[in-house]
Amino acid sequence: MKISDIYKELFSKYSDNEILKKDYWKEIEQSYSQKSRKYHNLIHLENMILELEEVKDKILDYDSILFSIFYHDIIYKATSKDNEEKSAEKAKIRLEKLNIPQEKIARIHNQILATKSHKKNEDSDTNFLLDADLAILGQDWKIYENYTQQIRKEYSIYPDFMYKPGRKKVLIHFLEFEEIFKTDYFKGKYEEKARENIQRELEII
Repeated sequence: MKISDIYKELFSKYSDNEILKKDYWKEIEQSYSQKSRKYHNLIHLENMILELEEVKDKILDYDSILFSIFYHDIIYKATSKDNEEKSAEKAKIRLEKLNIPQEKIARIHNQILATKSHKKNEDSDTNFLLDADLAILGQDWKIYENYTQQIRKEYSIYPDFMYKPGRKKVLIHFLEFEEIFKTDYFKGKYEEKARENIQRELEII
């Protein structure tokens, strides 16, 4: 199923407003298709959904996770430090126009905020979301290397002397986690390779 169809099917569970559905998808598509987005784009969303489809039976509220995926990077500026807060707020504003229970909207809001620090959460669904968001770290080196190049392009506004220390800080932050991946499934699948990739990048940065 195309990513646009996944969103529209999800939307239709909570509203039959066809104009709003079209407008909401258009906003998502345009946001994630901005020229500056070399990594945080629709392909990233597709990959997260593909990862989570494998563990769908372990997720308690799959609809909320899907909404969180679609909105978690809807606002993404390399120069900004509050992308997650703004994305969570935008999700809340949009979803309040649909027939979605308040507790579900609060859950989505909190899940998006959790993608800022990537710390282990008491909510198991949130941990699955965080792990899917970081699944790229555990891919084969060529895919990982391509990801690092895409991230560099997203931050092209910064010269190397500014970018490299910032990137190193992010990588060390991940290595200092007791577990990069918070769920047993993703930990078993990607933890070892992710640490290997991050270490390798640190050595050549």
